[in-house]
Amino acid sequence: MILDWPGCDNARDLGGLPTHDGARILPGALLRAGHLGGLTPAALGAIRAAGVSRVVDLRWHRELAADPSPFAGDPIYAHVPLLMDELDYEFTDDSYGPLLDHNREHVAAGFRALALAPPGGVLVHCNAGRDRTGTLVALALGVAGVAPRAIAEDYALTAGCAADTMLNTLAHADLAYGGVEAYLLSIGVSRGQVDAVRTRLRSRPAVR
Repeated sequence: MILDWPGCDNARDLGGLPTHDGARILPGALLRAGHLGGLTPAALGAIRAAGVSRVVDLRWHRELAADPSPFAGDPIYAHVPLLMDELDYEFTDDSYGPLLDHNREHVAAGFRALALAPPGGVLVHCNAGRDRTGTLVALALGVAGVAPRAIAEDYALTAGCAADTMLNTLAHADLAYGGVEAYLLSIGVSRGQVDAVRTRLRSRPAVR
């Protein structure tokens, strides 16, 4: 669901996305957005009122220095850069596979920030709410059981993004690691942390 947050790009609630076994992502459990610095006071208040318990900021330190988060210093705020300070690999336009391969410790830390968040909603953002946010959100949705096509279609709602880029990323995780969950376990995320994200995002499957 598109969120009406004036001054913030690509704000969406992932609630309602279906899983392969008939469950859905819970409304308000996982939100994604671009940088929050342009939000109005009313919008910032709405985020708090919505029950967001953790804001995960994936930007570099230098981005924070230039444009601090309005939540900096707040107990709900966590700064967890998803990328190494200087990229020493080729960043392609058609897959985030290289991001997964070369930023393992950072990706693991970002995923743990979701797993260890207090009860409530988690808001993930970077600068544009596109590459870094899209990758971490895709991993979370993947372990929750959302199909690759549905993950990719949500990703493509972000301006300038193509579904094939995320499909290629998830295919890379399958081919190189044996799937999203296997990738996360290989980079140091614990099974308990994977299960925690799965549990916090999913509704109960429909009874048939």
